[in-house]
Amino acid sequence: MISERLHKIICSTLGLQEDEVEIKDDTLANQVPGWDSLNHVNVITAIEKDFAVRFKSIEVLKCKNVGDLQKLVDSKINK
Repeated sequence: MISERLHKIICSTLGLQEDEVEIKDDTLANQVPGWDSLNHVNVITAIEKDFAVRFKSIEVLKCKNVGDLQKLVDSKINK
């Protein structure tokens, strides 16, 4: 399940209203308004900053959907 914190970061970075965008585990980046290749970098950077973690490029590339991204964040903060 996507955390409220991750949902908030994604929406804030993309300039979206949190209550107007549903983001679930199986949501793909291209299904979220404004989440294109350029904003992908902004979203990842915002997540790293907010959670005080660093991702390797290969880790991010392995994420197929937002659920995978949540699992990656969880794996970093639970170390």
